[in-house]
Amino acid sequence: MNPITHAQLDWDDQGRPHSRVFDDVYFSDQSGLEETRYVFLEQNRLQERFAALPAGGRLVIGETGFGTGLNFLCAWQLFEQHAVAGARLHFVSVEKYPLSHTDLQRALALWPELQPLAEQLLAQYIAIHQGFQRLVLGQGRVTLTLLIGDALEQLPQLDAQIDAWFLDGFAPAKNPDMWTAELFAELARLAAPGSTISTFTSTGWVRRLINAAGFKMKRTPGIGHKWEILRGEFVGWPADIPRPTATPPWFARPTTHYAERRALVIGAGLAGCATAASLAARGWQVCLLERHAALAQEASGNPQGVLYLKLSAHGTTLSQLIVSGFGYTRRLLEQLQRGVDWDACGVLQLAFNPKEAERQAQLAQAFAPDLLHPVDAAQAQALAGVALDQGGLFFPEGGWVHPPALCEWQARHPGIEVRLHQEALTLQQVDGQWQARDAEALIASAPVVVLAGAAEVKRFPFSAALPLKRIRGQITRLAQTTESQHLSTVVCAQGYVAPARLGEHTLGASFAFNSDDLTPTLAEHADNLALLREISPPLLHALQADALPLETLKGRAAFRCTSPDYLPIVGPLADAAAFAQAYGVLARDARQVPDMPCPWLDGMYINSGHGSRGLITAPLSAELLAAWLDNEPLPLPAPVAQACHPNRFVLRELIRGKPGQTP
Repeated sequence: MNPITHAQLDWDDQGRPHSRVFDDVYFSDQSGLEETRYVFLEQNRLQERFAALPAGGRLVIGETGFGTGLNFLCAWQLFEQHAVAGARLHFVSVEKYPLSHTDLQRALALWPELQPLAEQLLAQYIAIHQGFQRLVLGQGRVTLTLLIGDALEQLPQLDAQIDAWFLDGFAPAKNPDMWTAELFAELARLAAPGSTISTFTSTGWVRRLINAAGFKMKRTPGIGHKWEILRGEFVGWPADIPRPTATPPWFARPTTHYAERRALVIGAGLAGCATAASLAARGWQVCLLERHAALAQEASGNPQGVLYLKLSAHGTTLSQLIVSGFGYTRRLLEQLQRGVDWDACGVLQLAFNPKEAERQAQLAQAFAPDLLHPVDAAQAQALAGVALDQGGLFFPEGGWVHPPALCEWQARHPGIEVRLHQEALTLQQVDGQWQARDAEALIASAPVVVLAGAAEVKRFPFSAALPLKRIRGQITRLAQTTESQHLSTVVCAQGYVAPARLGEHTLGASFAFNSDDLTPTLAEHADNLALLREISPPLLHALQADALPLETLKGRAAFRCTSPDYLPIVGPLADAAAFAQAYGVLARDARQVPDMPCPWLDGMYINSGHGSRGLITAPLSAELLAAWLDNEPLPLPAPVAQACHPNRFVLRELIRGKPGQTP
C-alpha cells in the first residue's frame, strides 16, 4: 500500500487554491459557483430532477475529483431548495489527493452563501483516510461517500447505480492519466439507465472516448472563458465491447420491494442499535427488540471500549474494512458528549517485543502519518503522561468510547421503537411477515427482520449453521488516583488501559475460549493486572493495583462473537439447503457461475460476528445492511462487502465438496 497524501496547495492573492502536483486551479478564476451550477447542475437537469423526487425517492450523483467539495455543496444546496422532505441525495466522489481539514476550511471560506452547508461538511470531515469513507449529513438526508485513492483503483470496486455524473478533475492537458477509455468504461458500468453526464472540457478526443464508452455526448455553449462544454446521457453498453463481468448471483442484490417499510431488529447492542439507526434514517419504522432491561447489556456494555485499529501493511480486506469503519465511527462520535461518552485522546500501541516492532515499522510505511506514526520511548511517555519503557505507534484520532452511550444515542431516533424485556425465541414467516414469538405469544412482526444478537442468532434454524463462536472477555475497573490522572491517552500492549472515565480506569481484556460462565474471576483480574504491568509498572503502582486484594476488584465479563476469518457477517441470508441444490455444480468446478437467482430468505438479514472490533465495524456494517435493503451505493468496496457476506460460508463448503458442514 502507498499512503495517500493530502493535496499540496499554493494560494493566489485572492485566496484561491492551486494544485502543485497538477499545476492547475481548483475552480474558475472568474466565478467558480456560476461555473459549477451551469456545467454540472444545469446540464444534468438537477433542479427538475430533485423537484420530481417523491418522498422516499433518491438521486445518486457520481463525481470524479472531489477537490474542495464545491460541486457537492452546490448540488446539496439545490437539493435542499427543491426536493421534498422525505427525499434523499447520495453523492459518491473519488479523490486521489484529499485536502487537509485546514485547507478545505480555507477554500470553502471563499463562498459565504454556502457557509451553513460547508460548516456541516467540515464538522464531519474527520478521519478521511485511504479507501471508502462515508459521511452522513443534513440530518441523515444526504450521504457523501468519498473514495480516497486513484480513480482507476477505487471506481472498479464501487457497487452503485449513478443517475448523474460530474466529470470533473484537473484539465486533460494537466492530468491525462484520468481522462482515459478505462475510466469512461467504469462510468458506463456504473451508469443507471438514462444516466446523464457533463464536463467542463470540450476536447475532441475526450468527447470521442466518452461516446465510445456508451454515452451520447454533444457540445453545448460554455460559460466564462470556456467557449464550449460537453453534456450527454448514457444510451447503453457498446455492442463491440465485452460487457463487464456480472456479480455472481450469490453476491447479487436481492430484489427488495417492500410495500411496508417496517423492520424488526433483534438485539440492541452496537450492531442492533446501529442497524436500527441506519434504517430509521432512511424512513423505515423499526422495532428494536432487546431481551434485557436496557440497551447494550452484553459485550456492548463495557464502560470503555477502545477505538483501536489492528491493521495489516498489505491492504487486506479486513484492513480496508477497519480503516473505513474507523472513519465512520469516529465521525459518529462527534454527536456525543466528549469526556463522558467518548474521548479522542489518541491510542498508543507499544512495540512490546521485536515481532511487534517489525510489524509497526511496516505499518508506518503503509499508512499516512495522520492515521498512525511511530514514536520513540521518550515521545510515547510524553504522549501518555506516565512512565513507559518502549516506543510504538500513535493513532492520533483514536481514543475510548462508552459503548452504551453510542447505542442510546442511535436508538433515540423517532423512527425506532425500543421494546425491552422482549426475547424472540422463534421466527416464522407468515403472509410476507416475519413473526417473532417468545415462549407464550407473538411479540412483534415486520416484512424485514435483522438478526443482530451476536452468537444468539444461532438459535434460529435459518442462521444456526453460521460458524459464530463466543469468546469470553473480562475487564477490570480501577479507581482513579492522584497519580493515575496523568494518564492522557489509551495505552495498549497485549492488553490496554484507558484514561479515567468518571473517576475510573478500565483495563483488560482477557480471552477465555472455553468458558460459558460470565462471573468475573480472580484469575482473570490477576491476568489483567499482569497486562497492565507489561504496559507500565509505575502506572500499576500509581493505581495501587499491586497492593489491592484481588477479591476487592470490580470487573465485568461478556462474550465477544467472532467468525473464523475475523470478518463480520453482514447481509441477506439465503436458504442454505436450496443454495446447495442450486449451485451444486460448484463442488465439481468452482469456476462455474450458474445463471440462477440466489434462493434468498425474503426479508431476512444479519449483522453479527464483530468480535472485539464492534465499535469500528458494527456502525458501518449497519450502513452496508441499509444499502442492501434500499438498493443504494454500497459504503464499502464490493470485494469487502462480499468478504463479509453470509453466503461466503456455504459457498466455501460447496467448493470444498462438504455441503451442510460448518467450515
